[in-house]
Amino acid sequence: MAVKFSNCIWSHDSAKEMSDYYRGVFPDFVLISENPLAVVYEMAGMRFMGLNNGMPQVLFNEKISFVLTVDTQAEIDHFWDYFANEGVPGQCGWIKDKYGVSWQVVPSVLGKLMTNPETAPKAAYAFMQMSKFDIAQLEAAVSQ
Repeated sequence: MAVKFSNCIWSHDSAKEMSDYYRGVFPDFVLISENPLAVVYEMAGMRFMGLNNGMPQVLFNEKISFVLTVDTQAEIDHFWDYFANEGVPGQCGWIKDKYGVSWQVVPSVLGKLMTNPETAPKAAYAFMQMSKFDIAQLEAAVSQ
């Protein structure tokens, strides 16, 4: 059986406007299709359908979020700064974009640090103090 997984993001404003917003930050963004009810696009290797729902009372919350795992500080800064421009920064790499969608922008090195019993406590303590991840600070914290 072949199964494909995709995400549906409801927009009480405009699904097209929302997809254009994401086009501005994801360099691999591809518009697949659009019609008056929905916009289908791919970004970061995932397929999304933006749906015009017309229900402003249905809001996003932190129970569903997207994790962006990136390799460099420049990539962290790219996504973080874009979402923070009209969004709401949180702790430990979490940030809500201007539509209220929750993202966590994390460095790929975090997986290695958190699976090593010697570095995990130091890494966890360091990133619990952060809003945006700082790779240099993480690496300094685990080397002490």
